[in-house]
Amino acid sequence: MLQWLTTLWLPILISAVGIFVAGSLIHMVFQWHMSDFKKFPNEDDVRTAIRAGNTEGGMYVVPSCPPKDLKTPEMQKKMQEGPIGVLLVRRPGVVPNMAVPLIQWFAFILVTSAIIGYVAYKALLTPDTFGQVARLTGGLAFLAYGTGSIQFGIWYGKPWPTVAKDVLDAVIYATITALAFATLWKP
Repeated sequence: MLQWLTTLWLPILISAVGIFVAGSLIHMVFQWHMSDFKKFPNEDDVRTAIRAGNTEGGMYVVPSCPPKDLKTPEMQKKMQEGPIGVLLVRRPGVVPNMAVPLIQWFAFILVTSAIIGYVAYKALLTPDTFGQVARLTGGLAFLAYGTGSIQFGIWYGKPWPTVAKDVLDAVIYATITALAFATLWKP
């Protein structure tokens, strides 16, 4: 029943570790995502306004508009005046401990690699070539790591240059996954 896992545990682990290392290099050494986040010119005023509303952690939209109110003159005026945006707010507290998100990120990568391995194991019939394995696992990895950012660009206005960098990350992660599975594929 779990033959796929006992057979593919090594490429699953290698791809997860490879992606974790690549992601660390992308964010901590090359830092090409540093320009993705902008600072409000009036940051203290914005923080004060958000705190004044006793805002809990969550995802907020401004202006908040139920679909039935979209055509009202008041809402049209708010849309014309702006700003229009989505704001993610975390709960206040101590300085974030990076250990927890890093552990969550690695767990996500590991589970994603396991799912990719399972699908590839079930989809590929022997004899499997390096190219077959690489195309399938790389394609699945790209879908897993790249398409979420595109959806945020479409629906939430994430800037397209930032989406492009996320897609580049996904290409790198897909390449790592494809190489790990294709090189170590022995079902």
